Amino acid sequence: MFGIVVAMLGGGHVKVKCEDGKERLGRIPGKLRKRIWIREGDVVIVVPWQFQDEKCDIIWRYTNPQVEWLERKGYLTF
Repeated sequence: MFGIVVAMLGGGHVKVKCEDGKERLGRIPGKLRKRIWIREGDVVIVVPWQFQDEKCDIIWRYTNPQVEWLERKGYLTF
């Protein structure tokens, strides 16, 4: 599911506003943390945890040209 990073919390955690209307605590995994910089306002793909719905993992960050393409095609519904 798509989400927008609202706040950086430190320690590899971020606050994410998801497309279903919920704000979740997002965790940036180590392999992504070392390769990709994530900032406030970035559009990301999140996977909610099955046993704690208020938490999620971030698995991808979109660049600005990719976000513009998603908006043109109607995938982003924020």
